[in-house]
Amino acid sequence: MNKDQVLEILKKTLSQARCDQCEAVVISQEQELTRFANSIIHQNTMQEDATLTVRAILGKQIGIASSNLLTDEAIAAVLERATTIARLSPANEEFVSLPGPKPISEVDAFVPRTAQTTPEERAQGVRKLVEKIAGHEILASGAYSTTTNQLGVANSLGVEAYAESTQASFSTVLLSANSAGYADRESPDAGQIDAEEIAEEALKRTLDARDPRAIEPKEMETVFLPYAVAEMLDYLAYMGLGAQSVQEQRSFVNDFQGKQAAMDEITIWDDGLDPRGYAMPFDFEGQPKRKVFFFDQGVVQGVVYDSFAAFKEGKESTGHALPQPNGYGALPLNMFMAPGQATVEEMIRSVKDGVLITRFWYVRPVHPKTTLITGMTRDGTFKIEDGKVVYPLRNLRFTASILETLAGVELIGKELKLEAGFFGGTMVPALKTKSFKFTGQTTF
Repeated sequence: MNKDQVLEILKKTLSQARCDQCEAVVISQEQELTRFANSIIHQNTMQEDATLTVRAILGKQIGIASSNLLTDEAIAAVLERATTIARLSPANEEFVSLPGPKPISEVDAFVPRTAQTTPEERAQGVRKLVEKIAGHEILASGAYSTTTNQLGVANSLGVEAYAESTQASFSTVLLSANSAGYADRESPDAGQIDAEEIAEEALKRTLDARDPRAIEPKEMETVFLPYAVAEMLDYLAYMGLGAQSVQEQRSFVNDFQGKQAAMDEITIWDDGLDPRGYAMPFDFEGQPKRKVFFFDQGVVQGVVYDSFAAFKEGKESTGHALPQPNGYGALPLNMFMAPGQATVEEMIRSVKDGVLITRFWYVRPVHPKTTLITGMTRDGTFKIEDGKVVYPLRNLRFTASILETLAGVELIGKELKLEAGFFGGTMVPALKTKSFKFTGQTTF
C-alpha cells in the first residue's frame, strides 16, 4: 500500500460518513520475518495487512468498528457498523469532541534499505551468528525482522496526516547445557544491525553463565543492562505516565508532581521526533507529537495526553493517543533517558555485594501507584563481589519499586541503547542502583 492509496481510503470513508463527527485511521504494515531455532532457519514469512478503523460520533455517543477488507463495499459496511454501534451506545458525558487539525513537523523515519532487505540478507545475518558460535556446543534461536509501517489519520474536522516508517529487529537467545545468553539490536535502518556483534555479545554471556549457583535472595546493589532498564521504563509508563492514570488517582505522579522522586541525574522524556528512536510525527488521532518531560533532574514533571483526557482539563493533546478502541488512555511511545558518564565496568567495580542483571522475564505490575513490579531475571545473571563478577547465578525473582530503584541510582551509563517498547521504542543507558529487592530463586 502506498500513500495515495491510504489517503484515498481515508477520503472515501469521510465522504460517506453520516454522523456528527467521524474519524478514520488506516494502519498498514508489511513485515518480513526470518525465524530460527536449534541454529537452523525454520520459518521465513512475509505478512502484509492494512486495517481501517472508524470512530463515529452521534452527539456524545461513540461507536468504533474496524475492517481489514478495504473494498468500497467494505468501507461502507464498517462505517455503517460504527454508526450503528454509536446509536446503540450510552452517551459518554465526558466526551467533548474529536481534535481539530494542527501543524505537524516532518520527520524522516523511513529507511529504504530496511524496506528493501531481502530474505537472503536476513539469512546471511543468521548465518554469521551461527558460524560465530560453532564449536561451543551452543544452539541459537531468535528472529530477524524488517518492517515497513504506514499510518494515515483523517477526521471530519479537517485532520489529515500520513507517515511512513521502518523498523529492523534482530534478537537471539543462545542455549548451552545449563546456561543462556541474550542479545538484540533495534534500528530503523537494517544496515545498522550487526549480526556478528550480536553473536559476540550473546556468546560471551552464555559462556560466562555456565554452571550457575544459587544464592539466598535479599536486597542488594544491582547493575542493570539496558535490556532491563528499558523494561522498567515501559512499565513505569504503563502504570503512571499517562493522563488517564493521573485523572483516576492511580499514578505515582499524583503524589510526586513537582517533587524530587529520583536521583538528580535522572532525566526521562518522550520525543516522537527524535530520529534516534522509532520516530513518528503524530499520534493515532493525527495530533502532532510534543516533547514531554517526566523527570527533570529527578523532579517529577508532566504526563502525556490524548484529546479525550486533554479536553477534560482544558488542555491540548500532547500527541500520544493510541489506536481505538483504547481503555488505557495516552501512553508514551518514544521514551529516552539521559546518559551519564559511567561504563558498565565502572559500575561493576563500584559494587561490594550485588548482582548484574541482563534482562527481565515475566514482569507484572503489583501496585501501580507505588510502581511495584515483580518478575524474574533471565539469560545472564551474575554475582558481583568486591568490584568483580565472581560467578553466574540461577535466576532470581524480584519484587521491587521502579520509583525506589530510580531514587537509589548511583551511576548511569554513558552509552544509550534502543529497545523495542510496548508500542514504540525506548532508548536507555545501563544503571547501577544501591538497592534492589530479590524475593526468591528459581531452579534453573
